[in-house]
Amino acid sequence: MNKAELVAEVQKSLGADTTKAAAERSVEAVLEAIKKGVKKDKNVQLIGFGTFSVTKRAARTGINPQTREKIKIKASKAVKFKAGAGLKAVV
Repeated sequence: MNKAELVAEVQKSLGADTTKAAAERSVEAVLEAIKKGVKKDKNVQLIGFGTFSVTKRAARTGINPQTREKIKIKASKAVKFKAGAGLKAVV
């Protein structure tokens, strides 16, 4: 499912009186709220769905696949998603 299909599904579940634009604004609002929550609190937990959290990746040595030379990879942060029990039960 891509974003357009997600918007269509949200529109369908909200009812016939909901426009596609309103459904798209709803999806965008949820995504922005998740982004802000992860940035501010480092953790967004949606009971029954899952948890978005920030993890730290340590600096490490890697290999450039084209030249096979060793390169240094800087430490970074990444967003991790852990599925909740409700989502696992569906899948």
